[in-house]
Amino acid sequence: MASRILFSSSKILNSFSRLSITHQIPSNFRRCDLLNPFSLNNVPSINSVRHTSFFNKLSADQLWKGCTSVSNAGKKRGRARGIGRKKDLNKGQIIGVGKTNIVWPGLNAPIVKGRELVRQQKLPDNPDWEANLRKIRDTMSEFRSLKMNPLERGWTGAKVGGRSIGPPDPIGQNTFEGFDCRVLEMKLVVVMKGTLGRKRRQSAFVVTGNGNGLAGFAVAKSVEGKAALRKAKNRSAQKLVNIELCDGHTVMHDFYCRFGATKITVIKKPRGFGLVCHRAIKTMCEVIGIKDLYAKIEGSTNVQHITKAFFIGLLQQRTPAEIAEQKGLHLVEFRSENGRFPKVIASPTACRESEDIPGNEVMDFKQYMMNDRVIYKRKKYPPFYTKHRSWEIYCRRQEKIRNHDKVKLDMHLHYGEIRSFLTDKYPECRPPSGKAKVVESEAE
Repeated sequence: MASRILFSSSKILNSFSRLSITHQIPSNFRRCDLLNPFSLNNVPSINSVRHTSFFNKLSADQLWKGCTSVSNAGKKRGRARGIGRKKDLNKGQIIGVGKTNIVWPGLNAPIVKGRELVRQQKLPDNPDWEANLRKIRDTMSEFRSLKMNPLERGWTGAKVGGRSIGPPDPIGQNTFEGFDCRVLEMKLVVVMKGTLGRKRRQSAFVVTGNGNGLAGFAVAKSVEGKAALRKAKNRSAQKLVNIELCDGHTVMHDFYCRFGATKITVIKKPRGFGLVCHRAIKTMCEVIGIKDLYAKIEGSTNVQHITKAFFIGLLQQRTPAEIAEQKGLHLVEFRSENGRFPKVIASPTACRESEDIPGNEVMDFKQYMMNDRVIYKRKKYPPFYTKHRSWEIYCRRQEKIRNHDKVKLDMHLHYGEIRSFLTDKYPECRPPSGKAKVVESEAE
């Protein structure tokens, strides 16, 4: 027992070299005194001192990670929303500038200024320096939204979908002038690996075009969002296809296309109608160069399926010459702006006679181009107020003037003025503008 105690006392004496001693060890101190509990008053007081801590052992990035990061399990539970952001504590601090401003030659001031040697000197104090520094640090933690043109914010402004990311990167000496890339989809994809576990990457879906019928799309993945956008943008430029446009503003004809569970019905529209369709189709039409279109989507609204189905339909379009050659008949167009006047657009090399056309052949152009599909149109019901008694009274009062506006427009269209069958018989009944013209002609 005594040998054990003597051994432990030797360990205490050997540890004196690692601890700071506040009192000098007395000369009459003996090892055996440690065995006597009444002789402990002679033991000097020892205070432990720690010269290192995790503040000076770890780097700044590791310290910031400890207070701003969240584990993967915490991210799943939504704990990463309210965490702080890393701050640059050196921002706003300049050597020699503080509560007491001092000029330090070689640090914050030149050593020689002109022919004089700059000396260390004290400048007037700045009592507001600490408050300004705290204000700068507080603004670093605030979220500041990026100012952007309203037309460049995309579909919602909060996400990347619909935004323009510029033309693709040049390949050698070939540059993509006039091209524009739009983001159709940006999402986080996760795959489980046997060695790496859950692997997260950003997936970008981009469409590019020059606005004149040349377009392409591609998808790319990367750990960072910017890298995924750049890869998708450059990859889409390598998959360009040429799309035929009718008069440079719309599709060649109505068509029906499908990819997976997505079905799209596209209707050709006249100039000035605009783009009435899904936002993804509208973005594609803008980069392709289509200005007037109506499209109806049925089934799945997956953006990638919509894009693939729409491009399949555009690439399967046929020109009027091809349609006339396939049918062996003349292709005649009737437009309302031309007064429904027939106009032959294309003719085949050998036109069939009426005897050669079977009775069950589809002769309707729209039904033929839609592959025997008929577009269902909902029945339009009359407004609810037409059943009321007040509507009958209103119609009786408006009966004598119900066609006045239409008749006036027709008169201006055909004659250039408001007139009737009695105008030639009674020229004095013309409007003032017309009467002045008649007087001038008689004077001549």
